[in-house]
Amino acid sequence: MIAIRDVSKAYAGPRERSVLTAISLELARGEYVAIMGESGVGKSTLLNLVAGLDRPDAGAIVVDGVEVTALDDDALTALRRARMGFVFQAFHVLPYLSVAQNVALPLALLGVAAGEAQTRVGAMLDAVGLADRAASMPRELSGGELQRVAIARALVHRPAVVLADEPTGNLDPESAAQILALLAATIRAHGATGILVTHSHAAAATADRILTLTRSGLREETRR
Repeated sequence: MIAIRDVSKAYAGPRERSVLTAISLELARGEYVAIMGESGVGKSTLLNLVAGLDRPDAGAIVVDGVEVTALDDDALTALRRARMGFVFQAFHVLPYLSVAQNVALPLALLGVAAGEAQTRVGAMLDAVGLADRAASMPRELSGGELQRVAIARALVHRPAVVLADEPTGNLDPESAAQILALLAATIRAHGATGILVTHSHAAAATADRILTLTRSGLREETRR
């Protein structure tokens, strides 16, 4: 499902900074992994490379049978729109749209018929416990509820890949635990392949596998 093959990335500047060096990783369909590591080791960079938001200096990345690193910008946009879902620490919920309208955005971009979109949005809001908030505006929601909206929006179009970057960094511990459990359960229910980038051991424990990214590469952790 996701194959990262000898990927390297450096950023130019007065001193060129190498972030990732010859990173390789294989993820099966339906697998959910957490990537941990110190700040600055390249966790978010690796996620951006998988999403095609950035390009590696060397190596290849294949997502759902498509070599992301060989696509032009238009093809990358189409791939992300159709096959990927994103959950970030900042919710990126549009303040002038209702909860239901925010969740429906990926379906509108894909041209899903209105009736089908309404059915999917309703089912997704029910799954994340927000069925009664469909008409609410973002300003009326708590941080935990906004993150639920973000999860619903990320999964409503049934993506093959879900990428989550520190999705609970702005939440209190109780809300964070609820969101992490919801994210893991929903990814598994949809058979998606998921990557969670996090500093939190509690968050990482919700994944099937835990990997630590260091300057030396990726290391798989043994669960206690």
